Amino acid sequence: MKRINDMKKLLLLFLLTGPGLYLPLVAQERYFTKTGHISFFSKAPLEDIVAHNREVVSLVDFKTGEMVFTVPMRAFQFRKSLMQQHFNENYIESDKYPKAYFRGKVNNIAAVNLAADNTYKVLVEGTLTIHGVAKPIRTEGTFQVKGGQVTGRSTFTVAPADYDITIPLLVREHIAKTIDITVDMLYKPFQGNL
Repeated sequence: MKRINDMKKLLLLFLLTGPGLYLPLVAQERYFTKTGHISFFSKAPLEDIVAHNREVVSLVDFKTGEMVFTVPMRAFQFRKSLMQQHFNENYIESDKYPKAYFRGKVNNIAAVNLAADNTYKVLVEGTLTIHGVAKPIRTEGTFQVKGGQVTGRSTFTVAPADYDITIPLLVREHIAKTIDITVDMLYKPFQGNL
Protein backbone atom coordinates (compact mmCIF):
# COMPACT_ATOMS: atom_id res chain seq x y z
CA MET A 1 0.00 0.00 0.00
CA LYS A 2 2.86 2.40 0.86
CA ARG A 3 4.42 1.80 -2.55
CA ILE A 4 1.13 2.69 -4.26
CA ASN A 5 0.89 5.90 -2.20
CA ASP A 6 4.49 6.83 -3.11
CA MET A 7 3.73 6.27 -6.79
CA LYS A 8 0.61 8.43 -6.51
CA LYS A 9 2.67 11.24 -4.96
CA LEU A 10 5.26 11.08 -7.74
CA LEU A 11 2.49 11.12 -10.37
CA LEU A 12 0.83 14.08 -8.64
CA LEU A 13 4.09 16.05 -8.64
CA PHE A 14 4.56 15.30 -12.34
CA LEU A 15 1.00 16.44 -13.12
CA LEU A 16 1.37 19.60 -11.03
CA THR A 17 4.60 20.66 -12.67
CA GLY A 18 3.39 19.97 -16.20
CA PRO A 19 4.97 18.35 -19.22
CA GLY A 20 8.74 18.41 -19.32
CA LEU A 21 9.09 20.02 -15.89
CA TYR A 22 9.80 16.91 -13.80
CA LEU A 23 12.86 17.00 -11.56
CA PRO A 24 14.20 13.81 -9.92
CA LEU A 25 13.35 13.64 -6.21
CA VAL A 26 16.41 12.49 -4.30
CA ALA A 27 18.48 15.36 -2.86
CA GLN A 28 17.85 17.18 0.42
CA GLU A 29 18.75 20.46 -1.21
CA ARG A 30 15.28 20.52 -2.77
CA TYR A 31 12.71 22.90 -1.35
CA PHE A 32 9.04 22.86 -2.27
CA THR A 33 5.76 24.75 -1.91
CA LYS A 34 2.25 24.15 -3.18
CA THR A 35 0.86 27.33 -1.61
CA GLY A 36 3.12 29.89 -3.25
CA HIS A 37 1.83 33.42 -3.86
CA ILE A 38 1.97 35.27 -7.17
CA SER A 39 0.21 38.57 -7.72
CA PHE A 40 -0.01 40.96 -10.61
CA PHE A 41 -0.73 44.66 -10.89
CA SER A 42 -1.68 46.76 -13.87
CA LYS A 43 -2.05 50.54 -13.61
CA ALA A 44 -5.09 51.59 -15.58
CA PRO A 45 -6.78 54.99 -16.11
CA LEU A 46 -10.23 53.78 -15.09
CA GLU A 47 -9.29 51.27 -12.40
CA ASP A 48 -6.11 49.49 -11.35
CA ILE A 49 -6.17 45.74 -11.90
CA VAL A 50 -4.87 43.55 -9.07
CA ALA A 51 -5.08 39.76 -8.70
CA HIS A 52 -3.63 37.21 -6.26
CA ASN A 53 -2.96 33.49 -6.63
CA ARG A 54 -2.02 31.40 -3.58
CA GLU A 55 -2.05 27.98 -5.27
CA VAL A 56 1.32 28.14 -7.00
CA VAL A 57 3.43 24.97 -6.97
CA SER A 58 7.19 25.42 -7.07
CA LEU A 59 10.33 23.36 -6.55
CA VAL A 60 13.90 24.67 -6.20
CA ASP A 61 17.02 22.53 -6.21
CA PHE A 62 19.70 24.41 -4.26
CA LYS A 63 22.39 22.06 -5.54
CA THR A 64 21.81 22.52 -9.28
CA GLY A 65 19.92 25.82 -9.25
CA GLU A 66 16.99 24.33 -11.18
CA MET A 67 13.65 25.95 -10.48
CA VAL A 68 10.11 25.20 -11.69
CA PHE A 69 6.74 26.84 -11.16
CA THR A 70 3.21 25.81 -12.12
CA VAL A 71 0.52 28.49 -11.89
CA PRO A 72 -3.17 27.51 -12.18
CA MET A 73 -4.71 30.46 -14.01
CA ARG A 74 -8.23 30.07 -12.60
CA ALA A 75 -6.81 30.45 -9.07
CA PHE A 76 -6.18 34.19 -9.59
CA GLN A 77 -8.60 36.14 -7.39
CA PHE A 78 -9.74 39.65 -8.32
CA ARG A 79 -11.62 42.28 -6.31
CA LYS A 80 -14.48 42.13 -8.80
CA SER A 81 -15.95 38.92 -10.16
CA LEU A 82 -16.47 40.52 -13.60
CA MET A 83 -12.72 41.21 -13.87
CA GLN A 84 -12.02 37.59 -12.98
CA GLN A 85 -14.50 36.39 -15.60
CA HIS A 86 -12.98 38.59 -18.33
CA PHE A 87 -9.46 37.49 -17.33
CA ASN A 88 -10.35 33.79 -17.63
CA GLU A 89 -12.67 33.90 -20.63
CA ASN A 90 -11.44 36.75 -22.82
CA TYR A 91 -7.76 37.30 -22.10
CA ILE A 92 -6.03 34.21 -20.69
CA GLU A 93 -8.54 31.68 -22.08
CA SER A 94 -8.11 29.50 -18.99
CA ASP A 95 -10.11 26.59 -20.42
CA LYS A 96 -7.64 26.32 -23.30
CA TYR A 97 -4.52 27.34 -21.33
CA PRO A 98 -5.23 26.31 -17.71
CA LYS A 99 -1.68 26.80 -16.40
CA ALA A 100 1.33 29.04 -16.79
CA TYR A 101 4.78 27.50 -16.33
CA PHE A 102 8.26 28.63 -15.54
CA ARG A 103 11.32 26.44 -15.86
CA GLY A 104 14.70 27.95 -15.27
CA LYS A 105 17.81 28.19 -13.21
CA VAL A 106 19.25 30.34 -10.47
CA ASN A 107 22.57 31.31 -12.06
CA ASN A 108 24.40 32.08 -8.83
CA ILE A 109 22.90 29.34 -6.63
CA ALA A 110 26.29 28.72 -4.98
CA ALA A 111 25.90 32.13 -3.28
CA VAL A 112 22.97 30.79 -1.22
CA ASN A 113 24.04 29.07 2.01
CA LEU A 114 21.13 27.05 3.41
CA ALA A 115 23.01 26.66 6.71
CA ALA A 116 23.28 30.43 7.37
CA ASP A 117 20.25 32.63 8.00
CA ASN A 118 20.61 35.58 5.65
CA THR A 119 19.11 37.22 2.56
CA TYR A 120 20.86 36.35 -0.71
CA LYS A 121 20.52 38.17 -4.03
CA VAL A 122 20.03 35.84 -6.98
CA LEU A 123 19.71 36.04 -10.76
CA VAL A 124 17.09 33.77 -12.34
CA GLU A 125 16.87 32.90 -16.03
CA GLY A 126 14.49 30.59 -17.80
CA THR A 127 11.40 30.21 -19.92
CA LEU A 128 8.01 31.58 -18.93
CA THR A 129 5.02 30.03 -20.70
CA ILE A 130 1.71 31.92 -20.56
CA HIS A 131 -1.27 31.48 -22.88
CA GLY A 132 0.64 28.73 -24.71
CA VAL A 133 3.53 31.09 -25.62
CA ALA A 134 7.03 30.45 -24.23
CA LYS A 135 9.42 33.39 -23.83
CA PRO A 136 12.85 33.72 -22.22
CA ILE A 137 12.90 35.75 -19.05
CA ARG A 138 15.66 37.03 -16.77
CA THR A 139 15.08 38.68 -13.41
CA GLU A 140 16.71 39.42 -10.08
CA GLY A 141 15.31 38.16 -6.81
CA THR A 142 16.18 37.14 -3.28
CA PHE A 143 16.21 34.01 -1.18
CA GLN A 144 15.85 34.64 2.54
CA VAL A 145 17.03 31.68 4.63
CA LYS A 146 15.55 31.66 8.12
CA GLY A 147 14.89 28.85 10.58
CA GLY A 148 15.12 26.03 8.04
CA GLN A 149 12.77 27.69 5.58
CA VAL A 150 13.51 29.70 2.46
CA THR A 151 11.46 32.64 1.20
CA GLY A 152 11.91 33.44 -2.48
CA ARG A 153 10.89 36.84 -3.81
CA SER A 154 11.05 38.62 -7.15
CA THR A 155 9.27 41.31 -9.14
CA PHE A 156 9.35 41.61 -12.92
CA THR A 157 7.29 42.97 -15.79
CA VAL A 158 5.61 41.22 -18.72
CA ALA A 159 3.70 42.55 -21.71
CA PRO A 160 0.44 40.70 -22.55
CA ALA A 161 1.13 41.28 -26.26
CA ASP A 162 4.34 39.19 -25.96
CA TYR A 163 2.18 36.21 -24.99
CA ASP A 164 -0.44 36.68 -27.75
CA ILE A 165 -2.98 37.97 -25.25
CA THR A 166 -5.34 40.20 -27.19
CA ILE A 167 -6.98 43.10 -25.40
CA PRO A 168 -10.32 44.02 -27.03
CA LEU A 169 -10.26 47.37 -28.86
CA LEU A 170 -13.06 48.74 -26.67
CA VAL A 171 -10.91 48.60 -23.50
CA ARG A 172 -7.39 48.64 -25.00
CA GLU A 173 -6.71 52.26 -24.04
CA HIS A 174 -7.82 51.59 -20.46
CA ILE A 175 -5.41 48.70 -19.77
CA ALA A 176 -1.66 49.09 -19.29
CA LYS A 177 0.66 47.64 -21.90
CA THR A 178 2.74 45.95 -19.18
CA ILE A 179 1.89 44.09 -16.01
CA ASP A 180 4.01 43.90 -12.84
CA ILE A 181 4.33 40.36 -11.48
CA THR A 182 5.33 39.75 -7.85
CA VAL A 183 6.49 36.31 -6.69
CA ASP A 184 6.53 35.44 -2.97
CA MET A 185 7.23 31.79 -2.12
CA LEU A 186 7.71 30.15 1.28
CA TYR A 187 9.69 26.96 0.60
CA LYS A 188 10.21 24.08 2.99
CA PRO A 189 12.61 21.15 2.63
CA PHE A 190 11.16 18.59 0.25
CA GLN A 191 10.92 15.20 1.93
CA GLY A 192 9.19 13.34 -0.91
CA ASN A 193 5.70 13.88 0.55
CA LEU A 194 3.15 16.18 -1.08
